[in-house]
Amino acid sequence: MNPATYTPDQLLGPLNAVEREHAPEHLYVAGDLGILQTGARVAIVGARQASPAGLARARKLAGRLVREGAVVVSGLALGIDTAAHTAAIEAGGRTIAVIGTPLERAYPRQNELLQARIAADHLLVSQFPPGTKTQRFHFPHRNRTMALISDATVIIEAGETSGSLSQGWEALRLGRLLYITHAVASDPTLKWPASMLDYGARILSNDTLDDFLEALPPRVPDPLDVAVPF
Repeated sequence: MNPATYTPDQLLGPLNAVEREHAPEHLYVAGDLGILQTGARVAIVGARQASPAGLARARKLAGRLVREGAVVVSGLALGIDTAAHTAAIEAGGRTIAVIGTPLERAYPRQNELLQARIAADHLLVSQFPPGTKTQRFHFPHRNRTMALISDATVIIEAGETSGSLSQGWEALRLGRLLYITHAVASDPTLKWPASMLDYGARILSNDTLDDFLEALPPRVPDPLDVAVPF
């Protein structure tokens, strides 16, 4: 790993006042910075203890995004994050991991090899300097930074106390696209989806997938026209 240090403006271009409010002072990165320019960056996030259906949705969406030329962003947590990163790599795509620890620490330990692979072949990002002691509040801060880096966020599956909600609200505050899967939006036991939908989130379903893909900002030539069902 050969980490480097940049300001958010250096990596992402000039930030506006809203983006700068919660942006970290520095970002520590390892891997291929060219990934930032290869396609729309879409964060796939959700529960650590995800259901089999949620994991399947994360994998399917990651694979479809790769085929459309997008970059899959996630947080290297267990569950939805791991499914998204792994599916993107297996589909031959690129992925960015935004982590809540310094670059030299793998958390959870189960993802140590995956983190090393992303740092070597893709892009690993942290806002925490080397040697920083990891605190619980670092992870919602990481989620806000992931919202900043991403053009769109998709919440696959999340409970009322999930850290993914902090990313959803930050995406809305930043004016980024926020999508919630239909399965979650229609769950009568959850209150948060209705609140986010009231503030501008959209529902991702088989019927809205094409509209979602068309809304992503292009950074590459016309994507591959591959029909993959969501």
